[in-house]
Amino acid sequence: MNISEGKEMQLTNSFRKSLTLFAAVPVLCCLCVAQSVFAAKVLGWGTTAVNSDDRAKDGFVSIATGRYHSLALQKDGSIVGWGDDSYGQATPPAGADFTAIAAGGWHSLALCSDGSIAAWGYNEYGQATPPEGNDFTAIAAGGSHSLALKKDGSIVGWGRDYYGQASPPDGNDFIAVAAGYEHSLALKEDGSIVGWGRDDDNQATPPAGYYIAIAAGGWHSLALRTDGNIVAWGRDNYGQVTPPAGDYIAIAAGRWHSLALKQDGHIVGWGRNDYWQANPPTNPDFIAIAAGDYHGVALKQDGSIVGWGENSDSQTRPPDGNDFIAIAVSSTHSLGLKRDGRIVGWGRDCEGQASPPVDNDFIAIAAGWRHGLALRQDGRIAGWGYNRYGQATPPDGNDFTAIAAGGEHSLALKKDGSIVGWGRNSYGQASPPDGNDFTAIATGWYHSLALKEDGRIVAWGETSDGQAPEANDYIAIAAGGYHSLALTRDGHVVGWGYNESGQTMSPEGGDFIAIAAGGEHSLALKEDGSIIGWGDNYYGQASPPDGNDFIGIAASGDQSLALKKDGSIGCQHILAGDLDGDCMVGFSDFAITAENWLVDCNMDPNNPGCVPK
Repeated sequence: MNISEGKEMQLTNSFRKSLTLFAAVPVLCCLCVAQSVFAAKVLGWGTTAVNSDDRAKDGFVSIATGRYHSLALQKDGSIVGWGDDSYGQATPPAGADFTAIAAGGWHSLALCSDGSIAAWGYNEYGQATPPEGNDFTAIAAGGSHSLALKKDGSIVGWGRDYYGQASPPDGNDFIAVAAGYEHSLALKEDGSIVGWGRDDDNQATPPAGYYIAIAAGGWHSLALRTDGNIVAWGRDNYGQVTPPAGDYIAIAAGRWHSLALKQDGHIVGWGRNDYWQANPPTNPDFIAIAAGDYHGVALKQDGSIVGWGENSDSQTRPPDGNDFIAIAVSSTHSLGLKRDGRIVGWGRDCEGQASPPVDNDFIAIAAGWRHGLALRQDGRIAGWGYNRYGQATPPDGNDFTAIAAGGEHSLALKKDGSIVGWGRNSYGQASPPDGNDFTAIATGWYHSLALKEDGRIVAWGETSDGQAPEANDYIAIAAGGYHSLALTRDGHVVGWGYNESGQTMSPEGGDFIAIAAGGEHSLALKEDGSIIGWGDNYYGQASPPDGNDFIGIAASGDQSLALKKDGSIGCQHILAGDLDGDCMVGFSDFAITAENWLVDCNMDPNNPGCVPK
């Protein structure tokens, strides 16, 4: 029914490689939640004629399947549900602060960003009445019971407890939980598994061993070993506990069938197959799986969702969506500008930074640490979010042409070439120089940059890590956390400022056409459409994907984005809320979707960029 990852394991070196793969594509199970490192347009189809409607939704990062309903978590922290809704289980609460989802028999759970739990749907046994508290890190929904993992490594259970399935064992060394129909499993730090609840088919009696993932189905269970093989136990009336040998990285257990994801992106199914639920698509591009009673759902590398199996309640069919033309990312939230001029926000919303105005006349967006800016068609600026220093209160006027949002300050470029600054000014970062010959602006955490008509760069604010170069042949600027970049007319990149991670050590060559600066990493786009990255690469943010079909780049904090000719976007980080600085890319002729830059992690667990967060 579902598995959620919580407390981090203490790992050996060899096991880290396995968990690296596991972290990039978390394992799943019956009535599952699939949390993926990809986020993008969602397209669904199945064995019934569900693909003819071509319904889509942008920004999904997680999927969950119940008995006959499905859920999807959007990048903005909101949830969409579809399928059987007889008890309201497919009608999630409004809000945009959710970080995880779980779908049970006829009820659903969601983990809030503050560590509390929300629940809805069938509640006869109290399964949709979660305990109070804000120290939960993972959730699991079973047939009529629920589980939650706490920060201290202990487990809490509630709901139907006829077989003891909602009464977890004591201890604070648990790192993952899984809820089956009437039994439960938990994975411990030492790699062992504990089971409890209904056990008439030994489904709650796991074998000894060292495992990295668990999945609980109807009356059977699965576990993934470090060598990529699967161990299964419990009822085997349809062969659901007879897994094929292979190199698997994720598992999911349905009511009577099982699924497994291979390192090469293929899905394997076995067990009951009367609705073709054990016959997944054959594409080799999947990165996460989830199994319901008689259906399956999988997330692809391009961020789309595929459903198959029984579709009596449209549970294999994802919802609608629209296209975006620009994005902006910060340390806490992200923004997307739609073609119709509306803005969508996602990520942390504690200060309202992910809740932009509802108007539809915007043409540009910028995201600061906890505030947002938007430029209207008539040249006015709107601001929202954290406003302690007035950074979200833009000046009056309708003659603005560009905006930039820094840590806690903001800039705007006017039609006459002058710059206006507002917000926190502890280092003078919001006090731009006089003049009306500026053509571009950029904001870092505590410093600001401006490009002049004659190609010179002016810097102000906190510049103790280096001043701007004095040349006059620059055509573009980028401000990172505490470093800066500039692009020369002849296609060279110059870097200066803080350099602990080598983020200012620009590559050689004179064929670059665009630059982007993140927290401690940098990117450059070449004439041939390929991307070069350097600097901090802990999360793979400086290891862009191969290819020469990119037309735009953006970087902020630990995230990198690239816009492709086909309108798709590749991004590095799992959560857009874990960023800092400002980043904005806008190409009005292209639809924007999102996919994670760590796609290569699925194929190469030794990639140094594939480090679990």
